Amino acid sequence: MEKYLNNDSDAKAQIDVFDELPFWSAPFGLKLLDFIDYRANITALDIGFGTGFPLTEIAARLDNGSLVYGIDPWKDAFERVNRKIEQYGLTNIRLIEGVAEDIPLEMDSVDLITSNNGINNVNDVDKVLSECSRVIRKEGQFVLTMNTDLTMHEFYCQFERVLSEHHMDDAIIRMRQHISDKRPAVDTIISKLRQNGFLIKDLVQDQFNYKFASGTAMLNHHFIRLAFMDAWIKLLPGYMVAEVFAEIESGLNKQATMLGGLKLSIPFILINSIKL
Repeated sequence: MEKYLNNDSDAKAQIDVFDELPFWSAPFGLKLLDFIDYRANITALDIGFGTGFPLTEIAARLDNGSLVYGIDPWKDAFERVNRKIEQYGLTNIRLIEGVAEDIPLEMDSVDLITSNNGINNVNDVDKVLSECSRVIRKEGQFVLTMNTDLTMHEFYCQFERVLSEHHMDDAIIRMRQHISDKRPAVDTIISKLRQNGFLIKDLVQDQFNYKFASGTAMLNHHFIRLAFMDAWIKLLPGYMVAEVFAEIESGLNKQATMLGGLKLSIPFILINSIKL
């Protein structure tokens, strides 16, 4: 009997792994999933799989003859990903604890590489792209998404305004460098891909918005605190953190009152390429 005719899924167990995809990951990931060339019996690699998306979805869309590696340094998330793999009945995934600057796979060993907003969060983009070029086969596909340097510009405008009013020029420089480091210019990424032997087939620009009732709600949002707050705090001298963020919060709240809510713009790109 085919597996799909014997639906023995444990509904209670599924609750622990169902409907947990972060809003942040989904818009990037839906675009990425649309551009993958799904073929039988391929080897794939997902860089920065986090808590399992889009790694598990890609593996589920490929056949059991395919093998999908996932690499991520976030060891604490492995247990959750393994629970998903078990509950989803996936047998074609192998998890690697490590960084994309040092991929423990053989040269010319994968047919597909994906990264859902992960490449722009590595420590050394040049080394990562060099490793991708090494492990991917000729005519292999590399699909990545990344948010651009205009991400949350509404917040960063308030941030810079407050820093400027306090004459914190060094902090402004650090803030701009932070943006540049985390969200390299699109032309820079394209140039680096070409230098590593990739031909750009598609460049797609898109955007989604994070909307909040107020600046207070935005700053207290669990994902904002998890993914951004620590980095923002580190841009400031410790004795100024509370004061600066109080003024940012006030400015965002005034903006939300005038406009009927607060919108943070998240522009992003998808790059679909092949290895020459």
